Amino acid sequence: MPRVELPLRFLFCVIPVPAFTEAGSAGARQRTRAAGALLAGSCALFALTASAESPPRAGDNREGYESGGFVTRSQSLEARRGKPADLLSLYRTPPLGLPPVSAPATNPETRDGIRLGRKLFYDRRLSLNNTMSCAICHVPEMGFTSNELQTAIGMEGRRGRRNAPTLLNVAYKTRLFHDGREFLLENQVFSPLLSRNEMANPSVGYIIKKIRHLKDYNGLFERVFGTPVSAVTIGRALAQYQRTLLAADSPFDRWRYGGQSDALSAEQRRGFEIFSGKGSCTSCHLVGDRFALFTDNQWHNTGLGFDVSMNKTPPDVRVQLAPGVFTEVAGKEVQGITQQLKQNDVGLYEVTLDPADRWKYVTPTLRNIELTAPYMHDGSLLTLEDVVEFYDRGGVPNEGLSPLIRPLALTGGEKKDLRAFLGALT
Repeated sequence: MPRVELPLRFLFCVIPVPAFTEAGSAGARQRTRAAGALLAGSCALFALTASAESPPRAGDNREGYESGGFVTRSQSLEARRGKPADLLSLYRTPPLGLPPVSAPATNPETRDGIRLGRKLFYDRRLSLNNTMSCAICHVPEMGFTSNELQTAIGMEGRRGRRNAPTLLNVAYKTRLFHDGREFLLENQVFSPLLSRNEMANPSVGYIIKKIRHLKDYNGLFERVFGTPVSAVTIGRALAQYQRTLLAADSPFDRWRYGGQSDALSAEQRRGFEIFSGKGSCTSCHLVGDRFALFTDNQWHNTGLGFDVSMNKTPPDVRVQLAPGVFTEVAGKEVQGITQQLKQNDVGLYEVTLDPADRWKYVTPTLRNIELTAPYMHDGSLLTLEDVVEFYDRGGVPNEGLSPLIRPLALTGGEKKDLRAFLGALT
């Protein structure tokens, strides 16, 4: 049995908890259980990891932790050690299964530019109180997302409405953020830098002034861009780094594009037949003859956002009080001591104000999908099995449901094969 270790990374949240004056009363006990829902649903205080002998898995729901025979399935972040990579070469020659990457003529990739962008990406000082960096929500060891949180937690424990999307292969995205409100990496960075729920800076000028006074940045922007730090050069540096975060050459790529006939198991090959046939997954998650991005970079209404908006207060909520300890709590009790469980989110409509765009979100890539749980724009589907079941049901019917979404009537074996295929995209 592998040893269980605490990870190096902790996330602390500010949680409002009411005073309990009658600790022995039923009402107080119920409120205590509701407070536990905050700990389980709003933030992850720590994650258990295992030694390198464990099979690498993303995340761990910790069920069974109270048992003496518990074995964690999560990756050991402490056991993982990075080493310098030639990111510029990776950018120039993407791995098998990906097309060439293009960057704006005004921002060509350079080694110094990538290095500066990386420094900014991991720098907590870019947040208002010096605690949050881009990498806090986009954790490299977790597929550049966060496996522990359904929705992102920003500065001072402020919870966002949406799941932190992976940044792997973000170079190919033409629609950024779940609602697709931004179109260029150079401009994207200022949304998280200025958002109150994320890095909470009061203005662009505040960020620029702060970097100008950090001695370790002296001369760096001038060397890379020939000009002092500015809104333009901050965006360009971070974009250069993010465009090098490429990941492919998966078993699927070696099978489809590399001519390696045994790279996929029989189960995975059957799963691809379902993926591209009965399941109609390739209608949105595109697979080409020479490369595959597994996204159409378009907006679609699957019904999930509609369902959350129309059912904001569930009658009962299953919450985790401690590892392996669960209870049912009335939704009203939970909402009575914290912000609502599900904040309203109408997707693309918030950008266009066109009623036809309600609950539309951009198709995410499926590459490395096994590493980037939980899933969907709100992180509400915790496993790939949940995702398969959701689409097999045909999403959630509503007047704006995409015509591409319909019940699939997959058999149990077909679902298992489809799930196996998704694992071949890692």
